[in-house]
Amino acid sequence: MDHLGWEKAHICGHSMGSMIASKLAAIAPNRVLSLALLNTSGGGFECCPKLNHQTLSLAYRFLRAKTPEQRAIVDLETHYTKEFLDEKVGSRSRREILYQEYVKGISSSGMQSNHGYEGQINACWTHKLTRDELDRIRSAGILVSIIHGRDDIIARLCNARRLAEKLYPVAKIVELHGGHLVSHERSDEVNMSLMELIRAAQSKLEPEKWTNLAVNDEGWLLSGFAGPLTKRKDDGVKCLLHIYSVFAKLQMILLFIFGVILVISEYIKRPFRSLKPVRVAALT
Repeated sequence: MDHLGWEKAHICGHSMGSMIASKLAAIAPNRVLSLALLNTSGGGFECCPKLNHQTLSLAYRFLRAKTPEQRAIVDLETHYTKEFLDEKVGSRSRREILYQEYVKGISSSGMQSNHGYEGQINACWTHKLTRDELDRIRSAGILVSIIHGRDDIIARLCNARRLAEKLYPVAKIVELHGGHLVSHERSDEVNMSLMELIRAAQSKLEPEKWTNLAVNDEGWLLSGFAGPLTKRKDDGVKCLLHIYSVFAKLQMILLFIFGVILVISEYIKRPFRSLKPVRVAALT
C-alpha cells in the first residue's frame, strides 16, 4: 500500500489470503476501510476439513498426484461443488472446460514443491486471531463481510460463523450455495455483497445497522440462518459445546496423523522408485 501510495484501502482476501487480510486489519486498523473475508478460517484446528470418506479420499489422491492431469482432477473436486461442475456450458460440462484450464495452468507453473506445500500448511496451522486483535478490529469500527460457501470442504462454514460471532457487531455473514471457490460459482452474489460492503463503509454506516447478527435477552446469538446457534448464558449448553469441541479436535488430530503417515510413506517410497534394475550381461 505504501508503494502504491494508498493511505487506506478496502481489503479482501480469500482462503489463506483472508487470514492475511484479517491480520492486516488487526495490525493496522487505521489503514483499512472495510474487510471482506471469503471462505475464511480461524487457523489451527479450524484449517482441518471434516473427517469423512470424501476428504480422506481427496487427501490420499492429492498426496499421490504426480502429474498436472492427476492434480487437476483433485483440485476440481476440492474447489467446486458437483452440481457446478456437472452444469452444461454449450455442449460440454464445466468439469471438462475447467479441467483443461487447470491442466494448462499447472503445466505452465509447475507442480507445487514439497517445501511450498509444507510452508502453506505451517502458515495456516499457526495462524490465529488473538482476543486483543479481534478487539482492535471491533474497536476500530471496521465493517466486515464474511462470505462463505455452504458446501466448502476446506474451510468449514461453522468456523466462519464462529468468527462472525467473535467480531460482533461489526461483522455480517453471507452464506451462499457453493464450494471453496464460491466467488467463481456465485460471482454475481459475491460481487453484490462486496459492493454492499464498500457502500456501507463509504457512508459510515453504524455497525449495529450493518450486522445481520443479534443478541436477545436470553443470550442467543441469532444469525438468521439454519444451523446451530451459540448460547451465551446456559451452562448446560456451554458444557455440550465444550464436549463437542473436544471431539472435533480429536477428529482433527486423527486427520492430521493420517496426513503425516501418508507424507512419510511417500518419502520412504521415493528412494526405491529411483532405483533402477542393473542389466547384467550373460557370460559366454
